[in-house]
Amino acid sequence: MARILGLDVGDKRIGVAVSDPMHTIATPHSVYTRVGYAPDVRHLSALAKQVQADTLVLGLPLNMDGSQGFQTDKVLALAEKLQEAGLSIVLQDERLTTSSANRSLIEGGMRREKRKNTVDMVAAAIILQAYLDSQN
Repeated sequence: MARILGLDVGDKRIGVAVSDPMHTIATPHSVYTRVGYAPDVRHLSALAKQVQADTLVLGLPLNMDGSQGFQTDKVLALAEKLQEAGLSIVLQDERLTTSSANRSLIEGGMRREKRKNTVDMVAAAIILQAYLDSQN
């Protein structure tokens, strides 16, 4: 089975997580620093090919009441560009994932300067794991 990539899309960085081939466990993978839509799509397409992923799960930033916020439009725009590049896209509610990721890292004793470089990929793993759990 092909793997699945999970993405926590921000304005400056995209956290990346990858599933195991059986779609059971999400693992933090990397953090990509955004450049612009075209380079971002090229990078994510190449990464999907490299890890043999056939689907990308993007965290959809909704407001607490379930409505779409300003960041939602940016994620939907990237999702559209990724689909145009031939990638299969799934949107997953990502409410509170970054704060959950931060809390996990703090509880694990990670210092603030290291958390900044890690939190996005941990949030991506939380997003991807929520999707995997909903499918199994």
